[in-house]
Amino acid sequence: MVSEVSAGALDRLVADLGDMTVISDHKVVRRRSRDFFWYSPILNDLLNDKSADLIVVPRDERDVLRLAAACARHRVPLTVRAGGTGNYGQAVPLQGGVLLDIMALSAIEWTRPGTIRVGAGAKLNAIDADLQPTGWELRMHPSTKRSATIGGFVAGGSGGIGSVTYGGLREPGNIQAARVVTVEETPRIIELRGEAAQKINRAYGTTGIITALEMPLAPAWRWIDVVVCFDDFLDAVAVGYEAALADGITKKLLSPVSWPLPSYFGALRPCVAEGQSILIAMIAEPSLESFKSLLGRRGTITLETPTDDSPGQVPLYEYSWNHTTLQVLKSDRTVTYLQCLYPHDALMEKVAEMRALFPDEVLQHLEFIRFGGRVTCSGLPVVRYRGAERLNEIIRMHEERGVFIANPHVYTVEDGSRYKRVDADQLGFKREADPHNLLNPGKMRSFVAAGP
Repeated sequence: MVSEVSAGALDRLVADLGDMTVISDHKVVRRRSRDFFWYSPILNDLLNDKSADLIVVPRDERDVLRLAAACARHRVPLTVRAGGTGNYGQAVPLQGGVLLDIMALSAIEWTRPGTIRVGAGAKLNAIDADLQPTGWELRMHPSTKRSATIGGFVAGGSGGIGSVTYGGLREPGNIQAARVVTVEETPRIIELRGEAAQKINRAYGTTGIITALEMPLAPAWRWIDVVVCFDDFLDAVAVGYEAALADGITKKLLSPVSWPLPSYFGALRPCVAEGQSILIAMIAEPSLESFKSLLGRRGTITLETPTDDSPGQVPLYEYSWNHTTLQVLKSDRTVTYLQCLYPHDALMEKVAEMRALFPDEVLQHLEFIRFGGRVTCSGLPVVRYRGAERLNEIIRMHEERGVFIANPHVYTVEDGSRYKRVDADQLGFKREADPHNLLNPGKMRSFVAAGP
């Protein structure tokens, strides 16, 4: 990659940073400029040669302010990077410049019953470990919980484990506040509270540098990992749907997965007979009896164990959400995936229709989730990749039949949305927080900077 930033601008910027840590080793910078975009062969072609020029590691918010001012002064692009666990190139710099490693901003500022305020660089697993003695935990997390950060999740994610109960991050109340640094010659600190905090959700770091977040918490249950086997995938979906609708059953995860996907699941493989589909579930221990009663004789429980995501263990949630695709990619790099949203009022009908339409080409994997109080499924099927033209045809065939697609094979905020546009509040806030379009430029294609 040939950087779009002049060596002189970079030298002047580094001189302004004083004793802040700057990493310029090409191999290190290139490695940390990547995420899991290679899930998509299309994105792999587009992003494989992209890299920052430098990594800057601020120690605290004061360093962030100093870096933001220097980038604005010298017109150097700035991309915020945390755990690097995204799938769409969210944190891959398209135009070089600075990669801001936010990981040192990880302190918990305070906790109160039901709420935590924490630095954007805090790892999700560490947050829950610190919260455990209080009886609280984060409401939701991605399947990359053990390496992802809270800032990366909010800036690049949408939902995950816990969304079957609490919905996605865009649901009112799931982000309570965000502290944001602007990229201007004299940077400002802006506190976004309530609905205003959505201005930085899933914006890929284009609308400000998140330094701290205030997040709601949920009661911390003793969660039980459960695998239920079925001869018919649609039976797994039906049971998962009933459990998702059962408000009296406390659950965190309900994931129907069709055969042959479980055959790629490593340590789970002994739990699944040839040809069987499974329902992956996390059930609060006091609700386990009720869950079994709902299941009846329709499926067979082959695994029942407390959730353990300590070092050396593989929790069940690492076979769900985007980890399902990763488990397959470990041994078969010829596949990719899609992200679907099924209509809540025709869920079972549409799941059956898509399964019949693509019996061997689109391997079904669903995640129960709430949107606006209604239970539906996000689909993350594994797709046998036969070229971009066929993949786009599959996307079109889904959308023609009322199954929405959030395309994971594009890297802009707009094109990855099922609405195919950026939120108006996000676009307006970017004009305020990033007037020179230096924050992760190219990821919000609707934005046009006001001037030089």
